[in-house]
Amino acid sequence: MSTSGLKAIAPVPKASDFLDIVLSKTQRKTPTVIHKNFKISRIRNFYMRKVKFTQDSFDEKLGAILEEFPIIDDLHPFLSSLLNVLYDKNHYKLALGQLRTARHLIDQVAKDYVRLLKFGDSLYRCKQLKRAALGRMATIMKRQNEALEFLEEVRKHMSRLPAIDPTARTLLICGYPNVGKSSFLNKVTRADVDVQPYAFTTKSLFVGHLDHRYMRWQVIDTPGILDHPLEEMNNIEMQSITALAHLKACVLYFMDLSEQCGYSVEAQCKLFNAIKPLFANKPTVLVLNKADVARLEDLEPERRAMVEEIINSEGVRHVQCSCYSDEGVMIVKTTACDALLEHRVDTKLKGNKVNAILNRLHVAQPKPRDEVVRTPCIPEAVKERKKYDKTDPERRKLERDVEAEEGGAGVYNINLRKNYLLADEEWKNDVIPEIMDGKNVADFIDPDILEKLDALEREEEKLEAEGFYESGSDMYDSDDERDAVAAKYALKKKIVSQGTKKAMKNRALLPRTAGLRTLSELTTDMTKAGLDPSRIQERAEILAKVAGAKRKRQREEDAEMDVDEDAEMGDEGEWMDVDGEETPKLKRAKDNSGAVITKNARHPRTNRQLAGMRDEAQASKAVKLRNLGQRERNMQARAGESDRAIKTKMPKHLFAGKRKMGKTDRR
Repeated sequence: MSTSGLKAIAPVPKASDFLDIVLSKTQRKTPTVIHKNFKISRIRNFYMRKVKFTQDSFDEKLGAILEEFPIIDDLHPFLSSLLNVLYDKNHYKLALGQLRTARHLIDQVAKDYVRLLKFGDSLYRCKQLKRAALGRMATIMKRQNEALEFLEEVRKHMSRLPAIDPTARTLLICGYPNVGKSSFLNKVTRADVDVQPYAFTTKSLFVGHLDHRYMRWQVIDTPGILDHPLEEMNNIEMQSITALAHLKACVLYFMDLSEQCGYSVEAQCKLFNAIKPLFANKPTVLVLNKADVARLEDLEPERRAMVEEIINSEGVRHVQCSCYSDEGVMIVKTTACDALLEHRVDTKLKGNKVNAILNRLHVAQPKPRDEVVRTPCIPEAVKERKKYDKTDPERRKLERDVEAEEGGAGVYNINLRKNYLLADEEWKNDVIPEIMDGKNVADFIDPDILEKLDALEREEEKLEAEGFYESGSDMYDSDDERDAVAAKYALKKKIVSQGTKKAMKNRALLPRTAGLRTLSELTTDMTKAGLDPSRIQERAEILAKVAGAKRKRQREEDAEMDVDEDAEMGDEGEWMDVDGEETPKLKRAKDNSGAVITKNARHPRTNRQLAGMRDEAQASKAVKLRNLGQRERNMQARAGESDRAIKTKMPKHLFAGKRKMGKTDRR
């Protein structure tokens, strides 16, 4: 767990606010109306529900606090020690223990009073038992006011802690106050730590992040440490000691050889030797800061010997830098990161897990097959890539050099055609570099095509004006022939259009010729296939008889309906014979082509729109009254009687909770 997980803890209310939250929730979420004429069992259940709900509310709130605050013994050793330095581990545990005890006492009080309420014999006694139960719970919570306030202060301080991950790759900066630790952190990371020319400007841990070898690193700036016993160190110094003791990091010990920090070189060397046991199993880099003022070579022999003694220690590297002039700052960062990576690799190789991997690896070594010496060969292209120096005139010209010559980023546009592999180098920058059959298409485009087209159009207009095309009007001998040709082309166009996808959408799945088979062909094919066609033959004969009878009856009806040449129309629309007799069932006649023509169509005897009405006047009046009745509803867009939609799914008076003191006209 990192310190970032401590920032999500919810605020802890005071005891008075705690009671207001719980008791108001009980009043809102439980019934509030009780009468003395209720059954005693209902009265008991009413007040037992109050007590149990209050107990659950206290249990829920206290349980949330106890779960969100971390248990110190379960944290990472660094975080556990840091919380112990900042808040006193014993006081922190005592506060959480008091809340845990209070929750247990509240549960016991609720349990006891619920047992008493089961035997309440009146409304008054049940009410007093409920009142006593809630009062004892409130008294228990009031006694936890100091523990709640302490936990709230701890929560506020935790939310301001930097997000330190104990398992991440870490660079740890330490040393005397005012030696340039915060300045280095501002240089190599995006952090913004306050830098002042006096001691103990940094009073807590600060974290910054940097990228090295495509990996994220965290850099921790610790407060300054003075050279005195551990028992005499204050909370500010103990934060540094805690980080040095528990974080697996690369330690950067800063020294100021110019003594501008206010502490001598001897004191700084003595502090290094005092805290050196904390550097065990950690890569250490001795950073000689403020090299622009004083360097190691400029020191007196005695002081220089003391510093070199530290440098010659096992596992200690040294770098001289200056945060003021940026000299060696990046070297310090690279040296520290590489030292930590090497240390991590060595630690893994010394462990037992690496054996399981090494057992599965095999490095093949080539065996000599002759006496020829084969030395390593580096291709010339690779050598050219390695040899890149801006001052070398013979270096290979790169794309960024061309970009700089052409105006830089935002102005230069790379030419993607220069790498085309074409037969002729001049084809690369053609307007249309399309190649077909090894030839450039642009070579076959006539540049004068538009002018030639205009000349052709002028020539056509001239021929048309001179009457060159008028002889074509005598192509057809008559209008009938011209119409026949036009109909032929229209039919051809229709056939072509029927072949489109849209026209073929509703076509028959089977061809029309599939059904044009005789009975003999069908029986022959079925017999060859080994099937019995007798039932199909019987059915075909029956259908043929029915179809013949139907055609005979149709011919008789058509004969009856044929119009005699002597027939004529009567005065009342009936067909009459010349002798004055009515022709029976005469409805249709035929023209010369045989098409049926309806002479007197049969109309309905009554108008259905007037059904139930005396006459048309009464029907029109009914329509007017209907429209008049619907006018207001249509204007207001109201639903009619047939609309069964329920517009309000949740009526407010049923779902808004209990009524408060005030007006009751809403129901």
